[in-house]
Amino acid sequence: MRFDDTLDTVLAIDRTGDSGRASAWRQLVDLIGRRRVIADDRAIAALRELRDQVPVAIRVASARAIAHARPPVVLVEVLANDRIEVAEPVLRDATLSVANWRDLLPRIGPAARGIVRNRRDLEPDVRRALDSFGSTDLVLPEAVPTKAVEPSPVAPAARPRRAIDDIFGTRTPAPVSSDVTPSDAEGEPAPAGPFRIVDVMARIEAFERTHTAPPVAAPVVPVDGFRYETDATGMIRWVDGVGRGPLIGLSFASSSPQNPARIDGVAAGAFRRRAAFRDSRLHIGGDSDAGGDWLLSGVPAFDHATGRFTGYRGTARRPRRDERAEPVSRDRGIAQLRQLVHELRTPAGAIAGFAEMIETEILGPVPPVYRDRAATILGHSRELVAVIDDLDLAARIDGDALDLRDDRVALEPALATIAADLHSLCDLRGARLSIEATSIAASGDRRAIERLLARLLATLVSASGRGESIGVRIAPHHGGQVAIEFDRPASLAAWPGDSVFDVEDGDDDSALLGTGFALRLARNLALELGGLLSFGNATLTLRLPAAENGTVEQIRRG
Repeated sequence: MRFDDTLDTVLAIDRTGDSGRASAWRQLVDLIGRRRVIADDRAIAALRELRDQVPVAIRVASARAIAHARPPVVLVEVLANDRIEVAEPVLRDATLSVANWRDLLPRIGPAARGIVRNRRDLEPDVRRALDSFGSTDLVLPEAVPTKAVEPSPVAPAARPRRAIDDIFGTRTPAPVSSDVTPSDAEGEPAPAGPFRIVDVMARIEAFERTHTAPPVAAPVVPVDGFRYETDATGMIRWVDGVGRGPLIGLSFASSSPQNPARIDGVAAGAFRRRAAFRDSRLHIGGDSDAGGDWLLSGVPAFDHATGRFTGYRGTARRPRRDERAEPVSRDRGIAQLRQLVHELRTPAGAIAGFAEMIETEILGPVPPVYRDRAATILGHSRELVAVIDDLDLAARIDGDALDLRDDRVALEPALATIAADLHSLCDLRGARLSIEATSIAASGDRRAIERLLARLLATLVSASGRGESIGVRIAPHHGGQVAIEFDRPASLAAWPGDSVFDVEDGDDDSALLGTGFALRLARNLALELGGLLSFGNATLTLRLPAAENGTVEQIRRG
């Protein structure tokens, strides 16, 4: 087990300056409110000490951030005894047991209990507990007298609070002895005659001005960068140089909808591979010094003794004027991808062509060692060209730019040609392809169908183990379709059903873009052709529109 020193780290923050106190308040409220640390006596004492030293705007923002996070009752009590604008978001959504409500209600003020009274989701026992406070919650604070008044020895003690009726000037004077007037007993003249509405409104406005003063926002100092560290789960545990509240608890592996910070998939992908990353986009909401757009970079850290991954260490900076930290639009991203594919295809094709010329000795005799190297380069170049073509196909599918024509494609000859091209891959993996004879034909664009079948077979063979056989069976399917059924490799058994589309290859990445990407691309291409790709427990089934002549002939033969 590892000792969690998160709370000790936060409590050790220098709280001599305004920014240090605000940072400590935000982090304590967030960690306790989301139950990431235990709310011990030290943490609660620190919160009560900081409460009057942190601007109201920051306290309100912290309360709103954890309102839906089911904060513990001890933190609810601290916030409920703060100003009413701080208490309101927490008390409005707090989820506590009946016992916790009973313990909490006597320890908070009438205004805070008034917020709880307006809720409609409380248990009947909590309602009864609220009702037990009776009229004591329906009073307003007594105004401070302009001069001290000695109470009469025969008059009752002055009340510390006045009833709501006092606002309207309809109070009934307390009984006094015959030689003491109400004016002497109460310290103020008795109201003469009925009250006026204008006087009532003036007194209400004066009360609201006194008790609901607008919060004063703390000045935000611009920050250009910060440092951070994560734990082994990818969660940020330490931040230096910026307000920690929005960042502590942010995870590279997942994103919470309640966290005002959002990070793109670059960091998540690097985290899965335990690799370094650079300029991952980070956006932090709110008006704190950490708010806005950032570019995040990090390197993995490992324990020197055991070699185990311990987390990330890195920095963040504001994007320059010539950079963009926000995501580009979908159309612009597709256009940029297609432009990149176009720029990569030409040099990759040139390298493949030149390597083939060396291997075949078109330019003259070549020593065997160079021919072997040229053959290796040729194989890698062809793989790279295939990756480029897959990226181009994916971009054209997303951009609705596929040019599909209606052809009749005989499936058995097409599959036999693909199996011949995959002969060397089958030998490398120790697998075997078995294609059932048939005369059924599919309807659709020839190049697209052949590419779809080639990508599926190559992906399945790449995922196969030594001694496995991938069988391919073709049969008519209802609705004018043809069903092509492939045996599913054992390595994909851990991904039931359609979850196989999210498979991560990890270090054993047999396909350059990954098995999950190849299968998702095949699924999207099948949809463009009017078909469907689905996974069963032991098979993969591709359905395509059937060519009428091929289907009729197969039915007659059957």
